[in-house]
Amino acid sequence: MNYQQSKLVKDTIPALREHGERITSIFYKNMLRDHPELNNYFNSVNQKNGRQPRALTAVILGFAANINNLSELVPKFERMSNKHCSLGIKPEHYEIVGVYLLRAFAEVLGPAMTPTVQVAWEKAYWLLAKMLIGREAQLYRDFQGWSSWRKFKVDRVVSETEGIYSFYLKPQDGKKLPKFLPGQYVSLRVQVPESGHYQARQYSLSEAWREDYYRITVKRDEGAQYSNSVSTSYFHPGAVSNILIDQMGAGEVIDVSHPAGEFFLDTNNESTQPLVLISAGVGVAPMISIANTVSESQPGRPVSWIHGSRKSIPFEDHIAQLKRKNTGLRTKIFKTQLARSDVAGVTYDFDFRMDLAALNPADDLFLRHSGTEYYICGPELFMLEVSAYLKSQSVPVARIKCELFSTGDLALKQT
Repeated sequence: MNYQQSKLVKDTIPALREHGERITSIFYKNMLRDHPELNNYFNSVNQKNGRQPRALTAVILGFAANINNLSELVPKFERMSNKHCSLGIKPEHYEIVGVYLLRAFAEVLGPAMTPTVQVAWEKAYWLLAKMLIGREAQLYRDFQGWSSWRKFKVDRVVSETEGIYSFYLKPQDGKKLPKFLPGQYVSLRVQVPESGHYQARQYSLSEAWREDYYRITVKRDEGAQYSNSVSTSYFHPGAVSNILIDQMGAGEVIDVSHPAGEFFLDTNNESTQPLVLISAGVGVAPMISIANTVSESQPGRPVSWIHGSRKSIPFEDHIAQLKRKNTGLRTKIFKTQLARSDVAGVTYDFDFRMDLAALNPADDLFLRHSGTEYYICGPELFMLEVSAYLKSQSVPVARIKCELFSTGDLALKQT
C-alpha cells in the first residue's frame, strides 16, 4: 500500500465519522441475509441494540486514523485475534467480510467512493485482515489441535450469590485439559431456540488450572430495565447466560472453546512485585483464578484485592480462607447495601460505591512500588474509571490491565 493510497483512506475519515454506523449496519444486514450461517458467530443481542455496528465503526475509524502507524493498534488487534480464535473464525470468513464491507462503503459513500478510493480501501482492508489472520494462525498452533468446539459435560453448578453461579465443566473425552494463564476466558456456545442459531459468549475462568475440569462463573443478565407506574420491563436479556443458568444443569453437554484472551497474569514471569486486583460484581471471576494461582505458586507475593458489590460477595468464604493461608493477601470491600449481619472490618470495609481515593495509597494500592501490576475487571465504565484514577496517580498504562471483551469503542478508549 503506497502513500497516496493511505492518504485516500485517511481522507475518508470525516465521512466515516458521519456515516460509519449506517455503513456497518448495512454491512451486517446484507452479509447475514446472504450468509445466515454467520449468525452462529455474531452476538445477536449486540446486533439488535446497535452495539456491534458501533464497535465495528470504532475499529474502522481507529484503523484508518492509524494506518501509517499500526503499532498503536497492536493491543486492540491482540484482543480481536484472541476473541476470533475463541469463536473459531477462519481465513475464509475474512473473504466474505471484505466483500460486504466494501459494498456497504460504496452504497453509503456513493460518488465519494471513486475507483481509486475503492482500490485503496481494498488494500487497507487486506492489510488489516492479513495481520489478524497471521496472528490467529499463531494462536491456533498454540491450541495444539483444539481449534474448534469441544464437548464438555456440566459436572455441577454452584450458587455463589444471588444471580451468580459457578459451572464446573469436564471434557467429555476425558483427556487432560491444556493449561491456561490465570485471567483468560473460554467461549461457550448454545443453541438459542428463538433465533434458530448458535450463540457464543466469553466467560472468564474462575479457578487456577486443573487438569480435569474448568470452572466459569456466570451472572444472570436480566437486560436493560424500563419501569413505569404500572410495570417493569427488561430489554435484551442475556441470551446465553440465562440459558446456562436456567437450562444447563448437571449432566448437560455444551460446546467449549480453547482458553484464550490477552488479559492474564504471566505465570512464566516469576516477578515478586505486588499485584492489585480490582473488581466489581461478577468481575471477581478472573481475580479468583489469579489469586488461587498466586497462592499456590507464590504464597508470599503481596496481593491487594479490592472489590465492589451491592450486597453479597461471590466466593466470600473462599477469599477468607485464602487470606488465612496467604499472609501476603489483603482485601478491601466496598458495599452499597448492607445486611443486618454485615460487620465493619469483617464483611466489608466501606459502605459506599468503590472510591480508590478512600484507600491507603501505599498499603492498599502499592503506589510506591514502581513495578506493581494492576488487574481490573467489572462493568466497562467501571474499568475505565478505575484506569483513569490509576493513570492520575502516575501509574504507567503498561502496568494497567483491563478485561475488556469489547473490541470496539470502549476498548479503543482503554489505552
